[in-house]
Amino acid sequence: MDKPAFIRDQIDRVRLHVWPTDRFKTYAISAYIGAPLTEDQVTPTALAPFVLRRGTSKLPETKSFREKLDDMYGAGFGFDIYKRGDYQIVQFRMDIIDDRYVSGADHLLSEGLTFLGDALTRPFVENSAFSAKYVDSEKLTLKKRLEAIINDKIRYAAERCMEEMCKDEPYRLHPLGRLDAIDAITPASLYENYRNWLAESPIDLYVVGNTTMEEVKALVSQAFDLKGQGTAAYTMQTPRSTVAEEKRVVEKLEVSQGKLNMGLRTGVTYGDDRYAAALVYNGILGGYPHSKLFANVREKASLAYYASSRLDGHKGILTIQSGIEIANYEKAVEIIRQQLEAMKQGQIGELEYSQTLAMIKNQLKEMEDSAFEMISFDFNTILSGVERTVAELITQVEAVDVAAIRAVAEQVKLDTIYFLTSK
Repeated sequence: MDKPAFIRDQIDRVRLHVWPTDRFKTYAISAYIGAPLTEDQVTPTALAPFVLRRGTSKLPETKSFREKLDDMYGAGFGFDIYKRGDYQIVQFRMDIIDDRYVSGADHLLSEGLTFLGDALTRPFVENSAFSAKYVDSEKLTLKKRLEAIINDKIRYAAERCMEEMCKDEPYRLHPLGRLDAIDAITPASLYENYRNWLAESPIDLYVVGNTTMEEVKALVSQAFDLKGQGTAAYTMQTPRSTVAEEKRVVEKLEVSQGKLNMGLRTGVTYGDDRYAAALVYNGILGGYPHSKLFANVREKASLAYYASSRLDGHKGILTIQSGIEIANYEKAVEIIRQQLEAMKQGQIGELEYSQTLAMIKNQLKEMEDSAFEMISFDFNTILSGVERTVAELITQVEAVDVAAIRAVAEQVKLDTIYFLTSK
């Protein structure tokens, strides 16, 4: 089985990353467009891809836009919007069957890249503005997405904890924007924002499949209207590793179950030599069903319906989330603190250590079975400036010992305790 090896080049403003392989039966295409999270731009940037999926200059009607995907043997097209560090990333994806598996097909990679290029750079425009019909419709879609977060109290508590923890940082902003900023967006203002976003943002295009860099370069030069040299780079901020004062925030809503969330500063990011140790630290603390939070807060003490932790490797933040009976708040906080202290003391059992290493290694190995997972993994290189293959990360994880975990644990500082309770 061939090993993933992305070849890199650039054409016009687009950085190209191509993995020539016949391992998969489809072509996987991802375009990443990133911009700094800002109060003014986060909402129009989030809205733009919803409108872009409605039609192009060649296919102005949404029906014909979707029919074209069907004509390409059911090609998949979609997008995601998320945060990586203090950046808002929009990822467009296409999944197209390899021509070898379809008799009599035209060159589907060419068709797919042309479709994506049109969707991103040649949208349907009326009088120097996006279609008012499409903008109004997608503003409602975006509102519903944001309102759904408020209705999902687990997600809501997680977002509120980050808002409070990162009050003076761009990271406080949700990647889907602000509910109160949607109404003010017009078709003309959105189109102007979109043009600026496309002109100023880093653009990375990934192609995985039975192709070559030379072929992709030739196709992209025709498919994308992004002339001009150079493209902006990502500059990840040095993570905060100190906490001036631990914050406690209590919010009251109509809930029957308390949501206890904690935000911690690790001082370790993806580009750090200690990243593998931070992965293992998070896995032992709360990343898996055998971890300390699950075993001690949920199973032994029966204080939580769920208890876990998550590491944001680009921001250097670790979050703990749990659902508890409201009366158990102080007890749950105390037991979670005990687990954090146990990590600092190196109180790590051989079983939880070995199980965590096995889980991380299995997850990383499984990624190699998915083209899109490998694209996502490689994009970490672009964001961090540090190249690391899956095999290298597995080797680094295997080398993590208790001393390395304790060194990370010493860095971890509890910043914010957020509790969502009943009225």
